[in-house]
Formats: sequence, C-alpha cells, structure tokens
Amino acid sequence: MADRRRNYVDELRGASRLAIAATRGVTDLVEAMHHTVGGGPELLGRPLDGPTRLLTAPIYGAIRGVASLVGASIDGALAQLATLVGDGGSVAERAAILAVVNGVLGDYLAQSGNPLAIEMELRHGGRTLALERGALLASVPQASGKLLVLAHGSCLDERSWLRDGHDHGAALARELGYTPIYLRYNSGLHISTNGRALAGLLEALVAAWPVPVEELAIVGHSMGGLVARSACHQGEVAHHAWRRALRTLVCIASPHHGALLERSGNWVDRMLGANRYSAPFARLGMIRSSGVTDLRFGSVLDEDWHGRDRFAHGGDPRRPLPLPDGVACYAIAGTTALGPSDDKPPGDGLVSVNSALGRHREPSRTLAFGESHQSIAYGAGHLELLARPDVYATLRGWLAARGPAAS
Repeated sequence: MADRRRNYVDELRGASRLAIAATRGVTDLVEAMHHTVGGGPELLGRPLDGPTRLLTAPIYGAIRGVASLVGASIDGALAQLATLVGDGGSVAERAAILAVVNGVLGDYLAQSGNPLAIEMELRHGGRTLALERGALLASVPQASGKLLVLAHGSCLDERSWLRDGHDHGAALARELGYTPIYLRYNSGLHISTNGRALAGLLEALVAAWPVPVEELAIVGHSMGGLVARSACHQGEVAHHAWRRALRTLVCIASPHHGALLERSGNWVDRMLGANRYSAPFARLGMIRSSGVTDLRFGSVLDEDWHGRDRFAHGGDPRRPLPLPDGVACYAIAGTTALGPSDDKPPGDGLVSVNSALGRHREPSRTLAFGESHQSIAYGAGHLELLARPDVYATLRGWLAARGPAAS
C-alpha cells in the first residue's frame, strides 16, 4: 500500500488555522491584562473596571473579527491551490515539526478537525499498513510469526527509533527474526485515548496477519510504554485476541509515576495564578495538551482524568493499575550518573530512575518488575537510550528469553 502522504497545502492550511487560533488566544490574554491593570486597585473595589471593559470591548472585538476573516480567506485560498501545488520541503523535517506540534497541541488539533492532527497508524518499511490480509501480504512479504510493535514517546514519531544509525526494531528483526511494526500516534491526546486506539489496531493487525502469530512483543519508549500499558488493560476489558498473543512488554524510560517537567509546569501554573496581575499569564501554561498533563503522574486510565480539571493542583488521582497478567514485563531506566556509586542516581533529564522502574513509596502503586527484569543505563540521556549498545544488548537478551510471565 502506498504511504498516505500529507498534502503540503493541507499542512499550510492547518498551520494557518493554528496561527489564527493563537492570535485569538493572545488577544484574549492582552485584553485580560488590560482589564486587570485598567480596573484600578482591588482595595478600592476596582472602580475603573466597568469603563475599561466598555471602552476596550470594540477594539478587541475588531481584532478577533479580522483574525476570523483572515483565517477564512487563507483557508479558502489554500483550498484552491491544493490541486495545483505538490508536496514540498524535507519530509523528515516536516514530520519532526508535526510530531512536536501534536505533542503540545494535539488534543486541540484533533478536536478542531485541523489537518495537522496525526491519525494513529501502524507502519512498516516507511509505509502505512492497511490492516487487511491481502494488503499485509503485499506490504510485508517476509512476514514472520513473531510481531514486534514499537511505540515512540511524546512529541516524537516512528522515525525516532532510528538514531545514530541504529534502530532497535531493525536490529531485533535481523538477530531474532521479529517483524518490526512501528506505531505513529498523536501524543497530545490522552494516554488512555491512545491506548484504546492501539488496542483496536492490534486486534485488527493480529486478525489480518498473513501468517499465524506465534508471539507478540511490544517495546515502548517514554510515553509509548504508558500507551502500551493502557492498551493492555483495555484489550483485557474488551477480551481482545491479541492480548493472548502478547508475551513481552519492555518499557524504556517510561514515566510510570510521572515526569519531572510536567510536575514543574503544574507548579508554574499555580504560582502565576496566585497574583491577579500575573493570573492572565497562567493561561499560557494551559496550552499544553492532555497527553502532556497525563505525564504529571503517569495517568493511563480514563478515570484518572475524566471529570477532573487537569490543570488543578492536587495529589495523585490515579487508580493503581498493575502490570498486565501473563506477560513478561521489563523496565529500563536511564541516568546521567556515570556509575552505580550514587545511592539516589538522577534520572535521564526527563524521567527519574524510580519512575522508570515503577517504584513508588506507596506499595499499592509500585509496579512489580522483577529484579532481573530491571536495568539502569548509566551516563545516558532520555533519547540516547534509543541508540545505546548496552541498552540494545539488554533488550535483545530479554526478548530472546521471552519468559511466559512477569516474575
């Protein structure tokens, strides 16, 4: 099947719509600041607030109106050009930018029907797979009965697996006979939303695979490990056949109990909102996506976020979710420490060692990765784990062993 390449003009149209939305957002921010400052001191009851709003409303309304008209004009013009202009620019560069935009704003892009929103798909050999037996036979003529699904992290796409000339999936295909299948998804959506979608795709993949599936393994990097855990849970609830085929799950630097930067972002929101003059700027922190805020604690279930204010400060709202039954589960953590001498090694710059290994001060939340199912890569940053020879050696050893269940 030919790859579903994005039309360049559709991307431009999506970018223009995003820019117009950003213009409206900045206008709202400036207007709020104008009202706050122009309203006078709170001590005096803000006597100027009413006149300020009355005088400035037509100005800000006009700005929003112009933005809407410009947006509609750009969208219409680009629609006319869509049949005349082909794709342009570097595909890899555009894809990388698109992955970042989806990571930060992906939920908004999806909700607004923006062409920049990434749709989840499974890929092999740089092409999108049609999950139908005949199409899979044509797309993967050397299909084996050993499936390896690789799930990338936040703000990345499947190309992130190729780093410094090395690809864990391609190497495992050569050495252990797996057929690597790469997941591409909108990392700005809730992790549980992506987990549900992945469970559905895996069910279709296993049902249509052109040879009998002997085993299925999943390797997830960063957020990808959380999406995989969510998919396992939702596959169990739906009684999917692929769950019975799943033998191995490896999580590389996955923030099972949250990522440091998102927790910092939540504190920034709170501090900005504490003062009425800085409060309007707090909305800048609220542009980050549902996927990003899920990383505060590592939320993988719908009930972790449904009906909650995802920007509210508070304790961990998650319902504990153990590792999937009947699956050999493994975890790899990275640390910038050069050796094991440090009793509390720092993380990889994004994820702490304890979070990556599923450790938690509350026993009910600790994930039961056996001692022999854990590994720490020293002197490694978050993305460096995708190319480290020692990480690959560990990964290869675990998949070669393929234990029947987590110990």
